[in-house]
Amino acid sequence: MRLTVLGAGAWGTALAIAYARHPEHQVTLWARDAQHIAQLAQQGENSRYLAGAPLPPSLALSADFSAAVSDADLLLVVTPMAGLRPTLQQLVEQQQCKPLLWACKGIEANTGLLPHQVVAECYPPDVPVGVLSGPSFAKEVAADLPAALVLASHDVDFADRTAQALHNPRLRLYASSDVIGVEIGGAVKNVMAIAAGMADGLQFGMNSRAALITRGLAEMARLASRLGGEAHTLSGLAGMGDLILTCTGDLSRNRRVGQALASGKTLPEILAELGHVAEGVATAYETQRLAQALQVDMPITETVCAILSGTVSIHTAVSQLLERGPRHEF
Repeated sequence: MRLTVLGAGAWGTALAIAYARHPEHQVTLWARDAQHIAQLAQQGENSRYLAGAPLPPSLALSADFSAAVSDADLLLVVTPMAGLRPTLQQLVEQQQCKPLLWACKGIEANTGLLPHQVVAECYPPDVPVGVLSGPSFAKEVAADLPAALVLASHDVDFADRTAQALHNPRLRLYASSDVIGVEIGGAVKNVMAIAAGMADGLQFGMNSRAALITRGLAEMARLASRLGGEAHTLSGLAGMGDLILTCTGDLSRNRRVGQALASGKTLPEILAELGHVAEGVATAYETQRLAQALQVDMPITETVCAILSGTVSIHTAVSQLLERGPRHEF
C-alpha cells in the first residue's frame, strides 16, 4: 500500500516509521515546513519531536504537498486538531481527495465539532474515511514495541479492509463502526489525564487515581452515548485503554500538564516548557461546552476547566469535587 502520512510531529513520525519497516508499504512522511523535512533527512531522525527513533531508509520525506499525496492509496492525517480542517481544505483544493484516516484526538476549537464532523463539512461524502485511535505512545510505537489501535468508519467494509491492510503483529488494528465513541474516547481521555496528573502531583495516592480514572470513564461514556455513540466502545481500546495509558504513563504530555499545575506553575509556563501540543487543554473547554449544551454531568471536566482558567485554585477546586454528595454509581 502507498501510504502518505500528513504531519511530522511525534505521532505522525512514529506511524510513518512503523509502516515503513514493512516492505508491503511505500510510506511518505510530509511536513509543511521544508526546513524541518531537510533536518529529518540530514539527521536521520526527528530530533525535534521524536529524538532517538531512526528513520528507516525506505521512508520518503517530502515538503511538497501535491507530490506527497498524488500517488497515495491512503492518506493518514496526523496533525493537531487545529490542523485537520486546513489539511482537508488543501486536499479538496488540489483535487486529491483520496481514502483517508485521521489520527487527531480532540474537539475543534470554537465550533465544538468532532473530527468526523469536520471531515463531513470539508470532504466529499463518497470518499471512504475513518478514524485511527487507541492507547499509543509515539516513542514506543517507533521503537517497535507492541501496541493495538482501533480503526473506525461508518463504512464498515472500508474499516475492515483497511484494518486488515495495516495490521501487523507489532501494531494490531481492530475495526469498528462507532466513530463517535472512538473519537470521544481519544479526545476526552486527555482531559482526564490532566486531572490524573493533578491528583498525582498532589500526592493523593493510587486509590484516588483509580477512582478518578473510573469516574472519568463514566463521564466519557455518558457524553458518547448522548452524542449517539455506543457506551461499550468506551470500555475498549479507544476508551478505557487510552484512558489508562494517558492517565498513568510518564510519557503523557497531558498528565505532565496536570502535575505541573499541582506544583504551582502557571499554564503559560507549562505549555512553553512542554514544547509539544497538549490537546487536553483546548479539549477541556470544548468538552465542557458540549456537555453543558447536552446536559451531560461531567464534574471532573468542569473541575479541570475551572483550574485551567484560573477561576479557582487547584486546592479549592479539588476540595469541591471531593465534597460532592453520595449518589448511585450507575
